Amino acid sequence: MVEAGVAERHVSRSEVRSPTRVSAPAPESVTAPAGPRRSRGRAILVTLRPRQWLKNVLVVAAAGAAGALGHDGVPLRVGVAFIAFCLLASGIYAINDVRDVEEDRQHPRKRFRPIAAGELPVPTAVGLGIALMASGLVICGLVRPLLAVVGAGYLALTLTYSMVWRHLLLLDIVAIAGGFVLRAVAGGVAAPVRLSRWFLLVVTFAAIFVAAGKRWAELRRVDRGLTGRRRVLALYTESRLRVILVGSAAGAFLAYCIWAFWVPSVHGIPWRPLTIAPVALGLARYGALVRAGGGEAPEELVLRDPGLRLAALLWVVLFALGVHAVS
Repeated sequence: MVEAGVAERHVSRSEVRSPTRVSAPAPESVTAPAGPRRSRGRAILVTLRPRQWLKNVLVVAAAGAAGALGHDGVPLRVGVAFIAFCLLASGIYAINDVRDVEEDRQHPRKRFRPIAAGELPVPTAVGLGIALMASGLVICGLVRPLLAVVGAGYLALTLTYSMVWRHLLLLDIVAIAGGFVLRAVAGGVAAPVRLSRWFLLVVTFAAIFVAAGKRWAELRRVDRGLTGRRRVLALYTESRLRVILVGSAAGAFLAYCIWAFWVPSVHGIPWRPLTIAPVALGLARYGALVRAGGGEAPEELVLRDPGLRLAALLWVVLFALGVHAVS
């Protein structure tokens, strides 16, 4: 098995050196033609990454998991917190795109980002990023001062990720998971409610699962001879990432099962345990997509894959029925 893996990697490196391989058309090929130049407004919108706001749904989900969204004032506070974290995230994307502009220009997909493509000037992007992050912190403070502290911690972690953590083995994955946990904590603080430790463990393991899937996809892309290699990928192997993927998926599923059975049945119907089925379906489906190399853009998988959408819909329906029965 080891010799076969070494031989496969040797072949992949030779493919990188082969000019015929490099020039062959591929979905992620760096030879893909650039589209028409975007307007300033369109370039700003793309830099904000609105699709990435899907990750901030965790702010709302955390309060919903605690059964607090039906309480007076909670939906408004949590909704405003969601908006604040979208502003924080978009500000970070703008700053990071400035910092990584040269690296992005060598990436098959990221080279089309507005800053890397020269469609958005660097000073404009920096000013935009600072304004968005400052606005997000102010809004967090208006909801609750403690939420501003959580928001500042989220900023510190994600900004230092680009400078430090993403270059360190395993710590890069832990840092990504930390960003998801802070989103969940933000939802609990905004409500305010006390979040279950088992729920936080579910979020942590699931985030590690997603982050490891990103590294797996990036490693597979490099082994196929495509450009855009992260330095930290030199420290990863498929076997090492496979262990992380399996362990984190198992940890997320076990923690969710314990959390689901923690709440007593309502009228004899185990609503919370019934949600285990769509969670298992979602984890299995996402794992299959990751194994096929599709985990580099998690938000695109969730939005486009019918299996993941079905699992999410089933979970929301069953969980909502349980919350309604409790109330």
